[in-house]
Amino acid sequence: MIEVRNLTKRYGVRKAIDDLSFTIDAGEIVGFLGPNGAGKTTTMNIMTGYIAASSGEVSINGIDILAEPEMAKANIGYLPDTPPVYGDMRVREYLNFVADIKRVRKERKKMLTHVMEQVSILDMESRLIKNLSRGYRQRVGLAQAMIGEPKVIVMDEPTIGLDPKQIIEMRDVVKRLGERHTVILSSHIMQEVSAVCDRVMIINKGKIVAHGTPEGLSEGLQKGQMQVRLKCNREDAAAAFGDVPMIDSLGFGESREEGTVELILNGEDGADIREVIFHACVRHGLPILMMKSNEMSLEEVFLSLTGTEVENVSDI
Repeated sequence: MIEVRNLTKRYGVRKAIDDLSFTIDAGEIVGFLGPNGAGKTTTMNIMTGYIAASSGEVSINGIDILAEPEMAKANIGYLPDTPPVYGDMRVREYLNFVADIKRVRKERKKMLTHVMEQVSILDMESRLIKNLSRGYRQRVGLAQAMIGEPKVIVMDEPTIGLDPKQIIEMRDVVKRLGERHTVILSSHIMQEVSAVCDRVMIINKGKIVAHGTPEGLSEGLQKGQMQVRLKCNREDAAAAFGDVPMIDSLGFGESREEGTVELILNGEDGADIREVIFHACVRHGLPILMMKSNEMSLEEVFLSLTGTEVENVSDI
């Protein structure tokens, strides 16, 4: 459905995005997760044809967005971080205006009603947009993205500025959209992507540093950090693992049993180091009393890959 190849965007000497390549299949809900300034919005603006890339290619449903922009954009609905609505227009009036721009002719009245029903704003169709709450304006913005039934819906920070109840409602809307559209959303809020996305791409400094399911990302890095309890002293433990290949770092935790040491061992690039630990202990005659991978939340995965704090909205 969507293919991005070697995408780069430069502003002077600075690269906002750096040689990004990825594919998104039809029917997926994919989240771009990253700190502010990571390159999420720039990537989305290029994918939707709002700005041009310095180099690279984007195809939507097999159509190159640079070579055939009008045809490619017909497959895309876009909700930027600030909803593109006109406050002095009524909801249905505004959506009818958008339908004019998109050259929607067939069964327009029925289509507009259907779109408003999907985002639960049908009872607001006669209201002035400027009198709506932030949450309802966001829904109107999403409704305009859906006009024409595009195959792809792109949303940039769709819940920014919403209260907890509105956030939950917007998540439900996104899940319903995923039943009929390919959905791409960006966020710097952890629960956002883990609650609604089938797959996550973590972006940092213009590069994709990890991608996979929220569960898969956590599981993949868990094998790379092991907590080990050995029957020995700290000096013997440090000597056993001081120059072991694949082990990137060693730290000591609080001892849980007398005569033991607790180690936190990290593998290079998240490598699975369980066998390496076993063989090192055998060589040095160190009994292993416990070895387990540390469970990591998606937030901890993000921190381990980017070293950046990410907003985490609790109790939602």
